[in-house]
Amino acid sequence: MASNDRLNIEQQSKLQQRLNPRQVIFGRYLEMTAPEFEEEVRRAIDENPALEVVSEHADMSADETGGDSFDESAEQLQLADYGSEDDVPSYRLEADNNMRDIADAHDFLTSGDDRSLMDVMMSQLADIDLTEREQTIAEYIIGNLDDNGYMTRSLGDIADDVAIAESISPDITEVKKVFAKIRKLDPAGICAVDLRDCLLLQIDRFPTTLTTKIAREIIADWFDLFSKKHFDQLRGHMGIDADEMHAALDFIKGLNPKPGALIEGSTVNDRLRHIIPDFSVDIDGEGHATVGLLNNLPELAIEESFRLDDGRQLKPIRRDADALAFIRRRHDDASAFIEMMKMRGDTLMAVMRAIVKIQRRFFETDDKSTIKPMIIKDIAALTGLNISVISRASAGKYVLTAHGVYPLKMFFNERPKEDNDTSSHEILDVLSRIIDEEDKRRPLSDEALSERLAAKGYDIARRTVTKYRERLGQPVARLRKQF
Repeated sequence: MASNDRLNIEQQSKLQQRLNPRQVIFGRYLEMTAPEFEEEVRRAIDENPALEVVSEHADMSADETGGDSFDESAEQLQLADYGSEDDVPSYRLEADNNMRDIADAHDFLTSGDDRSLMDVMMSQLADIDLTEREQTIAEYIIGNLDDNGYMTRSLGDIADDVAIAESISPDITEVKKVFAKIRKLDPAGICAVDLRDCLLLQIDRFPTTLTTKIAREIIADWFDLFSKKHFDQLRGHMGIDADEMHAALDFIKGLNPKPGALIEGSTVNDRLRHIIPDFSVDIDGEGHATVGLLNNLPELAIEESFRLDDGRQLKPIRRDADALAFIRRRHDDASAFIEMMKMRGDTLMAVMRAIVKIQRRFFETDDKSTIKPMIIKDIAALTGLNISVISRASAGKYVLTAHGVYPLKMFFNERPKEDNDTSSHEILDVLSRIIDEEDKRRPLSDEALSERLAAKGYDIARRTVTKYRERLGQPVARLRKQF
């Protein structure tokens, strides 16, 4: 039987972009901070015998500019795009300073204590009366605390974990007994199941007074009204006067909503907050700007026995084929690494010089209100670099100036309106002052804030005001209300 099936050949054309492996590696190097890249260089030296350290430190030649001049002689690297423009990170300033420095009621923590929360809690178990079986249950409970000291699993789930892993079967009553003992350990509020529970645990550590009694009733019975700051309704329900309410609220504000962070914050977070700047910018009395790349990178070269002559042939030493292939491969890897190391330095310097050119006024005055609107495309126009390259070169980097250390992302800010050169930093500064000066008993809504800004010459839409207020870490008007 003849078949009607036929084979058809069709020709199609399509565009496809492929990334060179070296481009991917270079993008990763650009994203690294100074300490991270120093570690990468040390690793490369250890792994590749073809790399030789010529000197322990290779200074990146500083760029000096005077007035408004700009050095256009820097090598402009044209690399393939690593992604779409949508992949470029937003340069929104986000503060993470909500944790207050609150002293614990029992002065539990001492300065310089570098133990983790788990270590501190386990060390206290020796001071309470526990059987070997209860000790095992306690270890599982402590192991289920998050960094803030809150329980992450139910007691029933913990009982199941102990039964499966330890071949003992504790009932829920036994687990609750151990749980209650751990909640009496320091810092106060540890092992709470939620914020309300955490605050109550701390209140119960204080001597009973009229203020603590009112505070406990507020949290235990009226927590919803308290969290929404409906203080007038709260006072009416409780039948207390204004002074008593004020004293109780001040007492509650002194409690710590994240007791575990008192410990974890003194160890891990301190290490994370340790900033090593990648650049330095210095402007002398004559207005000359010197831009430097801060690193402890050695100057590298190809080790002599791995070098090639002008004809790309290995020096005439008797070797077998495998040895020759190994040496040639190591030579190529070392040569590529040295080249990318130089390209990284040139790219970072080009980006930093462009930032200094646009934001020169800030580096001279240290006044954030002088920061001009600047986006990644502005840097691309000055350097000729790809947008994704600039994004990676500036991500996570810091610059050291005569006035302090600043993240590069601080200098990137959009124009609130296309026809206006007012920067978002200037508007944020004005908005912050308006909120600070408002009547806290009748805080301003976003619409009212927009009107206040318009009266000062900043015609900003309400939705933009909302975005800037959130960037300042300020809640809505209802939650800014004070009794």
